[in-house]
Amino acid sequence: MHMLLNIFHLGVKEIRSLGRDTIMLVLIGFAFSGQIYVVATGLPQSLNKAPIAIVDEDRSPLSARIASAFYPPHFLAPAIIDQYAADPGMDAGLYTFTIDIPPNFQRDLLAGRQPAIQLNVDATRISQAFIGNNYIQTIVNGEVATFVQGHRALATLPIDLETRALFNPNLDSVWFGSVMELVNSITALSIILTGAALIREREHGTIEHLLVMPLTPFEIMMAKVWAMGLIVVVVATASLVFVVQGLLEVPIHGSVALFVAGMTLYLFTTTSLGIFLATMARSMPQFGLLLLVILLPLQMLSGGMTPRESMPELVQNIMLAAPTTHFVSLTQAILYRGAGISIVWPQFLALIAIGSVFFVLALTRFRKTISSMA
Repeated sequence: MHMLLNIFHLGVKEIRSLGRDTIMLVLIGFAFSGQIYVVATGLPQSLNKAPIAIVDEDRSPLSARIASAFYPPHFLAPAIIDQYAADPGMDAGLYTFTIDIPPNFQRDLLAGRQPAIQLNVDATRISQAFIGNNYIQTIVNGEVATFVQGHRALATLPIDLETRALFNPNLDSVWFGSVMELVNSITALSIILTGAALIREREHGTIEHLLVMPLTPFEIMMAKVWAMGLIVVVVATASLVFVVQGLLEVPIHGSVALFVAGMTLYLFTTTSLGIFLATMARSMPQFGLLLLVILLPLQMLSGGMTPRESMPELVQNIMLAAPTTHFVSLTQAILYRGAGISIVWPQFLALIAIGSVFFVLALTRFRKTISSMA
């Protein structure tokens, strides 16, 4: 009971200390509100307002029909240019796509020939280039097929493929971006808060005050873990309810309580990692550099940006030891697909195992650090 009281009172001290850190409070507030909104709405995963130009050398009803098929929100209104302005426009970055419709295109098509349309793509704009290429092919093929259908019979396909998009019927990138950015904020802030709390103690000299008190390294570390973890749980849950569900209108199909339970296990791991990194660093700048080395791979290779199946097998196996892999998996399963504990229990067990290992490593390192200062 005495140990629990020490952990509780030290944790309250950590929360009060954070409450006096204005910069950190602003960072927390922005990370779980403005940043989620900006990333979800300002960086669309789908094609959005791509600049396109059309060189119409045919001047036929079909070429005009193709030109009129490109409109917002996927494309800006097409710029009709001549062939001499196409290359300079691409070089200057004015257009992501240029379509060159050759002379006599409609006449050759109706005559049964196979005329070619040239599509130039600015591949340096990689986020738009790949998706836009597929969009343009689909649009042009659709317009040509509809036009030809009115002049001569087309062979019909032997099957009719019906596509149903599950869990996100409109393929809205906001649904995906908001939740994944919430996961990234939870990861970053939990590591930063615990690591900064320990380094702040060291830089202000208050860690020496703790050493002369009847406190163990376990009590000091556990106080930081539960205090910083509690703050992230409260703020992240509020962000999920008021920003993701409320402001962005993203439907949550699963249990918020089950997600919070998984997040709590995940925070046990990341807060321990934050303390471990803080014992490795001698100052806040060093901690920041270590954080960059650790945080970017955790976020980029977790499966939140790219499916794990698309990664090299070696990377997939290595990332099984990363807590973000399992947290992203359970988050998507619970919030998107409405999964229950019967489906996500492997991820829960993985977080418990990884968190235990991280906690023991952090506690061991923290004890050595405390011993060297005593």
